[in-house]
This record gives sequence, structure tokens and C-alpha cells, in this order.
Amino acid sequence: MAQSVWGYDSDNGPERWHENYPLAKGDKQSPIEINSKDVQHDSSLSAWHASYDPGAAKTILNNGRTCRVVFDDTFDRSVLRGGPLTGAYRLRQLHLHWGSDDDHGSEHVIDGVKYAAELHMVHWNPKHGNFAGALKQPDGVAVVGVFLKVGKTPKPEMKRILEEIENIKTKGKEAPFQHFDPSILFPKSRDYWTYHGSFTTPPCEECITWILLREPIEVSSDQMAKLRSLSKNNENEPASPLVDNWRPPQPLKGRIVRASFK
Repeated sequence: MAQSVWGYDSDNGPERWHENYPLAKGDKQSPIEINSKDVQHDSSLSAWHASYDPGAAKTILNNGRTCRVVFDDTFDRSVLRGGPLTGAYRLRQLHLHWGSDDDHGSEHVIDGVKYAAELHMVHWNPKHGNFAGALKQPDGVAVVGVFLKVGKTPKPEMKRILEEIENIKTKGKEAPFQHFDPSILFPKSRDYWTYHGSFTTPPCEECITWILLREPIEVSSDQMAKLRSLSKNNENEPASPLVDNWRPPQPLKGRIVRASFK
């Protein structure tokens, strides 16, 4: 498996990532399955707050593995603070993981339940100088995870992202994506689970404080289908749909998952 070609197929998928990225077999890997009975309620966990500047949104792209929205993180423009975090973390990008149909696609699993998709908002700790520096520190990155569940109601807030799908159909395509406030994608409830884990894509660095929101947001089946209309191939290659870009749950290895709620 060549260095740059990890993916989600049987020949380069999650089961084989460790061949090139030994960290993928580490002790603090993500995602995990959360079992309510093993979770510890921690009354000292405070509320988290996001203050995002809609003007920080820059571009949306299809990198062949996900759909990603990139934000300006050159200064404390869009930040996440509170909860399990110390200090302010800057929003860098958001992306999604999804399945080939509505009954699976999320990376984290809650009491055996898989959602149709999972949204990750990736923030980094500027005290480490830059993003690359933050990747080397246990408190370097904070990711807010939001589950997408399929219901009757389309999520109007997802519309902006999905409208751009036509412009980024194939791998390597990028389109301007301006004036977008990602906090519209949060559910009403701020309840969360938190634990220390890793990126769910190679090299799987173990630098992430996860803030996983308990309440999913609802999207329609049509909206999910739109996401699945992305392709993981380049424009001039045979079409191959971008689906099932999720990593299965990893061993907990003694880690404790804490909850902000009872």
C-alpha cells in the first residue's frame, strides 16, 4: 500500500492502515463505541461555546475521501471554548463521514446505534504555534462530532453545503464557499460525551479531545442521497461513488468516557 493512497476499499481500507501508519494501532484511537452504562457523568464538565465568524468560510472541496469546508484559521476568528477544553481552539475545517445507505455511516456508535452520517468540526490549539505543531500534542486538537439521522424533515442548514455538491462532483474539485456560519449545524441540546482519542484518518494522530454531541440533527433521505452523489474518482476516470468513508470503532483500551449530562 503506497503512502498516499489509503482509502476505504478492501485493499487500502481501515484494516490495513497500520501497515503504513503504525499509530493506527495505538492505545487512544478513534472512533469508539460508547456504551451508556460505562460512561461517567462528570458534574465538573462545563458547557462548551462556539463563536464562529461566518466570514471565515473559504472553500468547499472533494478530496476523494470526504467533502470538506475550509475556514481561515490565521487568527482567533472562529473559536471553540469551554467544556473539557482549556483556552480557545480555532476552527480549521469541517467534513463528513457517511454510509452507502441510511442505516449506517457514522464513525462513533452509541449503544449499538449507527447514524446515517457524522459531521466533524476540527479545531486546533493555537498555543502550539500552527496546525502541524498541534498534531504532536495531546491537547492539540478538539473535534465536535454531530450525528446526522434520517427523518422526515430536511435540515435547511445542510442545504448550503449540499447545493455546492454539483460543483465538486469529482476528486480534486474545489469551489468558493463564502459567508457560512457552521454553528447552524449544531443540535438544540449542548449535552456531550468527551474522551481522548485520535483522528479517524491516517496518520491517526492521538491529539484529539472529542466533544461528541448526544442529540443528532435530522436530515432527509434525499439530502443523504445528495452526499452519496459525490465521486471518489478524478474527472477523467471511471465513476466510482464516494460512500462508506467511515472507520469502524476502535478498542477503548481502558479509556474513560465522560458525560456532561446524567
